[in-house]
Amino acid sequence: MTLLKKALLISVPIGMAGLSLSFQEKMPASGTASRALQADSVQEGKKLAMDYCQRCHLFPDPTLLDKKTWAASVLPNMGLRLGIRANGEDPYADLIPEEKRVMQELNVYPETQLISEGDWKKILAYYHSTAPAEPLPQEKAPPITDSLRLFHVSDLTVGDKEVPKTSLLKYDPASSQLYIGDDQNALYVFGKAGLKDTWWIDSAPTDIDFPKNAPPRLLSIGVFKPSDQRTGRLMSLSKTTDPSLVNVQNLPRPVQFAAGDLNMDGKEDALICGFGNHSGKLFWLDNFEQGKEHILKELPGARRAEIRDLNGDKKPDIVALMAQAWEQVTIFYNLGNGKFKEKSVLQFPPSYGMSYFEMVDFNKDGFQDILLTNGDNWDLSPIDKNYHGVRLYLNDGKDNFKLAWFFPLYGASKAVARDFDLDGDIDIAATAFYSDLANPAHSFVYLSNEGKMDFKAFSTPMAAAGKWLTMEAADFDQDGDTDIVLGSYFHTIGEMTKLISRGQLSFPQLLVLTNRRR
Repeated sequence: MTLLKKALLISVPIGMAGLSLSFQEKMPASGTASRALQADSVQEGKKLAMDYCQRCHLFPDPTLLDKKTWAASVLPNMGLRLGIRANGEDPYADLIPEEKRVMQELNVYPETQLISEGDWKKILAYYHSTAPAEPLPQEKAPPITDSLRLFHVSDLTVGDKEVPKTSLLKYDPASSQLYIGDDQNALYVFGKAGLKDTWWIDSAPTDIDFPKNAPPRLLSIGVFKPSDQRTGRLMSLSKTTDPSLVNVQNLPRPVQFAAGDLNMDGKEDALICGFGNHSGKLFWLDNFEQGKEHILKELPGARRAEIRDLNGDKKPDIVALMAQAWEQVTIFYNLGNGKFKEKSVLQFPPSYGMSYFEMVDFNKDGFQDILLTNGDNWDLSPIDKNYHGVRLYLNDGKDNFKLAWFFPLYGASKAVARDFDLDGDIDIAATAFYSDLANPAHSFVYLSNEGKMDFKAFSTPMAAAGKWLTMEAADFDQDGDTDIVLGSYFHTIGEMTKLISRGQLSFPQLLVLTNRRR
């Protein structure tokens, strides 16, 4: 792969803000040229933007962000990726040596300029002249009732950590135990009688499964913040040293995995989402063996994958969500013998911030639909975006998906579909982690299905006590209905300070919503 191609395949990184103001310095001032020349420059800038931008991701329309955000961070970062450095700026200056080395190997910020100054100025002129002065407003969402009659709400703290950093919630129905991962290298096992066990892990746990007649298999991320270090791990959760146990190391910041017999040889395989940062991949390991790797998509941002037989040919297919620039939902149809055919069914610009999906037959027509959230705002444009929220795409029976419903929700991070009220249709529980909402309690929303795509929204004032990164829905009290547990994660003390300034004084690790339907 050429250095140019490598540079143009790199995704927009998370957690980089306010890089260079050279965009503002180079912006053509109004009145300095004739209107005709400006119009020509803008039209040429649009053509150039569609050329250069679409080498890395879906074309971002200028109306997706406001002028200030384009000027202060997004376009300066694009310039760096095209080799444009203002005043000898070093884009690697603030990185630790390990990250700098990897990014230089990837040629994220090339030394050689890949676009002429004239063409770059035309791109700047296009975004400056057509982007709105302020972020576009979000369409009016249905009112949210600040009470949850269906649930009894209580808080819970497990362990002795002062700052909640819950990175994993997963319930094992076979053992009736809830596994709680913490980005302070801990994994707690919580049963009916309370805390049952504690494991100390080398990095934040992000996923776990529970195979029959074998120890749980735990995925840990390596480095939680945006990173290209390959220090993630998939391992059997066991205190023995049995060499047959799973121990896969050097993974690219993995966030989720699934198990299934993908090559149909009678043995389980591991499907792993290596999110990475500037590099990552979606891949599977034959029989969980690290030396038998098969790459499905070698791009950063592999967020979540499910194994399902979508076309009814009795072979396990894969549905995957990719974030980090090439934001999309993709189906990999199983052709047999470990071969797959890819079909991209949904695509989005990078600022959409795809965060979660799950497959569900929402309208009960026998075909799997897609429930999707987009709202990841840990990037170059941490502003409220009118297109963030919860989306439902219905399947036409041929795996073509059409948007049927949208609930606006700034910073939307996860949504799960269950029949919570046991009335025969599917309801939705959703969280918003990536935004500072005007009402922090609305970072959790329960959407009751009233039929015909009409949902009534409910929340609880107790949801204002956290930033809910993780959510699990299961029958925890084993009474026949579905309960919810939310896990809080504060990335910085500043996030807690904002809530303190609003009068919040306690910060539980978990919020437990016990369903009272039965």
